[in-house]
This record gives sequence, C-alpha cells and structure tokens, in this order.
Amino acid sequence: MGRVNMNTMRSALSLVKWGGVALLVAAALLSASSRQEAAVGAELSPARLKQHVEYLASDALQGRATGTPGKEAAAEYIAARFREVGLKPLPDGSYFQIARGVAVRTREGSSAVDQRNVIGWIEGSDVHLRKEYVIVSAHYDHLGARPGEGDTIFNGANDNASGVSGMIEVARSLASSAVKPKRSVVFVAFFGEERGMLGSRHYVVSPPFPLRDTVAVLNLEQIGRTDDTDGAQVKRVSLTGFDYSTVSDVVKAAGATHGVEVYKHPRNSDAYFLRSDNASFARAGVPAHTLTVAFAFADYHGVDDEADRLDYSNMAVVCDVIADAVLRLSNAADAPKWNDVPATQPYLERWKQLRGG
Repeated sequence: MGRVNMNTMRSALSLVKWGGVALLVAAALLSASSRQEAAVGAELSPARLKQHVEYLASDALQGRATGTPGKEAAAEYIAARFREVGLKPLPDGSYFQIARGVAVRTREGSSAVDQRNVIGWIEGSDVHLRKEYVIVSAHYDHLGARPGEGDTIFNGANDNASGVSGMIEVARSLASSAVKPKRSVVFVAFFGEERGMLGSRHYVVSPPFPLRDTVAVLNLEQIGRTDDTDGAQVKRVSLTGFDYSTVSDVVKAAGATHGVEVYKHPRNSDAYFLRSDNASFARAGVPAHTLTVAFAFADYHGVDDEADRLDYSNMAVVCDVIADAVLRLSNAADAPKWNDVPATQPYLERWKQLRGG
C-alpha cells in the first residue's frame, strides 16, 4: 500500500501538459457504466464514486501537492468529468480559472507558478432565479510525498478525493435530472486548500459568478470514511457552523428524506468552521458551510489514508442527501440567511453589505 509503481507513475505523468491535455490514463479508469445517467433521489453509484477516488488517490499522482504534476493531472481529470456529465464551461470555453504566479513553497524552495481552480456549472431553469448561484465545492490538492523508504505518499483518499468524487457525482445527478434547478449551480474544485485555502481565496477575489448573487456554498470534505475517532458515522453527516445559517435546515430536511441524520457535533462543528474552503466565502458574507462525515480519523494527514479504507455504500447515500439539498437550495423561494447569533456577527454584517442591505 502506498508504494510507488514507477512505470505507472511515468506513464501517467508523461501525459500531463501544463496547458491542459486530457489524461488517457484517467479515461481508461472509467468503465462504460460511468456514462449512465443518475436521477436526483435515486441511489448514486458506489462503484463510480470508488473509480474517481482510486484515480485521484493513486500513487501515480504522488499525493497531489500544490505545484506538482500530480495535482495538475487531478485537475485535468476533474475537468474531463465535468465535460462528460454535461456541465457548462466558463465563458472562455475552459473549465479552468487560472491564478497567475501563485507563491508555492516546496522542499526545494519557493517559486511562483500558475494554479487552477476547476469550474463547471448548470444554468438555472428560472428566468429570474438563474441569475443567482449555489456553489458545491471540494478541494482537490493534498500533501504530496515525503522522501524516504517504504510508504512515502500521502494519497489523501478521504482528504479530499472523497469530496471531489462526491461533487462529480452530484453534478452528474443534477445535470441528468428531470427536475432542473431554478437557480444556477456552480461546481468548483479548489487548488491549494492545504496551503492556506489558496484556491477559494482566489475565487472570492476574482469571482467568475458575482458573490452578491451567490446564495450559498456547500463545501464537501472527508465524506468517505465512517471510522471517526468518535465512533462509526454510518448514515450520519455534520456541518461546520451548524447553527450559523439556514443552510443547515435545508440539509437536515434532505437528510430526513434519505434516512440520514444531519447533526451538530458539540465541539467540532464550530471549531472546524474556519478550517476549510467555506471560510473564504463566509468571510466575504456568503452563507457557507463544510459538510463532512468524519471530522477526525486515525490516519488523518497520514500515508495510510488510502482508497480501500472508504465506505463507498455510505458515501453514495450521503451524496444522495447532498444532491437533494442542493436542489432544495436552488429551488427555494427564499435564499438562505445567516442566523443572528454571536458567532455570525462578522459574516452577517458582510452579508448585509454584499446584498446592499
């Protein structure tokens, strides 16, 4: 587990072009069944979720560290899946938002390199509400590899190949559903979360879709492992900042429909609110939360976070809840709001400024 197959790595990485050539190895890992459509409310495919995770968390990608060819290979894979499921690209015809000259520190030193968020979207069906946006996001980078013998690769299967995999399949579900979202839904895979939320911070500074018209962000992080250090988390999900906005009410209602408990963790819900990409949007005033299954697990940020440790059947049920919740957020007459509680005051004030209130 975790050892480098050098022939596989050279084969995969030799196909990576920094300008954006799709990876043949990525396509080869998808079976013909990956092109089948899924409807909202139907069970999402555990096998397809597993295919995505096995590629993104493979040794060939060397842990997807920011500024490495493995991370760029992951970006190409995600863009290809967005195209495959029928998401619209950005106005320039690309699925990439380029951040120029990002300062990246590696073991060899610091350098300025271009980095990419991967973005695709579904245009809303309502003539008025389509000008408002719900964002579903997940970060696709991880920690890379370390020098030494034995298992040296931080594969990052749960953190966060699971979130990216779930995002892709939720996109597939919504794009193929007979029930179309009224608001537009934007799917974003962020670079550089592990280096200080670089990708989400770039999005907020240069948003492709106006922040004042962005009604909610549901960020997916660590949704594949059920072996939380607090105990098994089967058919249970939590949100960071659970009491902070009405987004939690929507997710809780969706969970009840699918037999999944959506709960507030007594410690981690608040403690983790500013520790993932939702924080960049919250600070800008947008109601934004991270949805997770396991806040903590034994090999968090360890070399043993491998694809075979995820519970894909539970992950598929969780993704059903996410798809349902996103559709509810998209179709609701009223947009989500921050709750007026002490912890939300800076976000609430910024939200009022953002909305012109």
